[in-house]
Amino acid sequence: MKKNITIAVTGLNAIDSPGPGIPVIRALKESAHFNARIIGLSYENLEPGIYMHDLVDKTYQIPYPSTGYETLLSRLSYIHSKEKLDAIIPTFDAELFSFIKIGPRLRQMGIQSLLPTLEQFEERLKGKLNVFGEKYGIEVPKSATAYSLEEFQQRVHQFTYPLLVKGKFYEAYIAHSYEQAQSHFFKISAKWGTPVILQQFVKGQEVNVTALGDGKGQLVGAVPMRKTYITDTGKGWAGISIGDEELLEITERVVTNTRWGGGLELEMIKEDGTDILYLIEINPRFPAWVYLAVGCGQNHPEAVVRLAMGDKVPPFESYEIGKMFIRYSYDMICDLKEFEQISTAGEL
Repeated sequence: MKKNITIAVTGLNAIDSPGPGIPVIRALKESAHFNARIIGLSYENLEPGIYMHDLVDKTYQIPYPSTGYETLLSRLSYIHSKEKLDAIIPTFDAELFSFIKIGPRLRQMGIQSLLPTLEQFEERLKGKLNVFGEKYGIEVPKSATAYSLEEFQQRVHQFTYPLLVKGKFYEAYIAHSYEQAQSHFFKISAKWGTPVILQQFVKGQEVNVTALGDGKGQLVGAVPMRKTYITDTGKGWAGISIGDEELLEITERVVTNTRWGGGLELEMIKEDGTDILYLIEINPRFPAWVYLAVGCGQNHPEAVVRLAMGDKVPPFESYEIGKMFIRYSYDMICDLKEFEQISTAGEL
């Protein structure tokens, strides 16, 4: 018999640049090992997942990461008193620092999670990726960080065009001139703060891997995919699972050597003409396309919950190649009273 557990999940913003929360919840609902009651954790009252009652059983608003982790802990303590949470899966880069910091106190309350350590989280930051690549023997495009306009002006001239201008958490833009690069710097720093990362552009095919580590050096699962449709914001709107031993070897090297705990995504480029794989980013959580792994036979969200709760989870041995995901949008019809309730009471 499957046991009943209550799991809190963030990232309910299933919009044009979707969070991973809804695909993670879909995976949990399909678990073969437990029945999941899902508590959604939202930041804004128009996140579509709030109103997807077939997936999310109840939603609570939580404070933005900028308010500090003690505020988050207080809110989660209240939610736990009402819902008796068994586990929690944060899915946003910007919130992970807070969840890592309060992880020990959440476990004392009985709320389990499997997350990277603070050292692991910071080691793979975009501004440190060159050092990360040298340490683990992975090709990384030339990059530099700029904490101010003055630093940006000094370092941008070290690159040839085109180059990428990237935010510390989200957003990346291609610049074909100094004027474009400076415009992107202002746009990103105004929205996400500094540092802003400059990275040499590599022309090629984008390939990504969604993976799971047990925190002890074991790669539990990994599914690589090639993007077949990319939006104007650089998000994969369609993709296909592929067989690529080099991609899987790099993923295993990262997870084994860092002893990574939890989900992660490796974003890589296979350079045209050379087929050299360049690591361009490591996201410290499940990607928004993680449901493709479920379709290929590896339910990573289910596995991360089982690992967090102390179950022995054997590594996945295979996955199906040639499975596609195609993202779509549709109009949900919601009741204004529900919007008013989440807006005023902070829960629905």
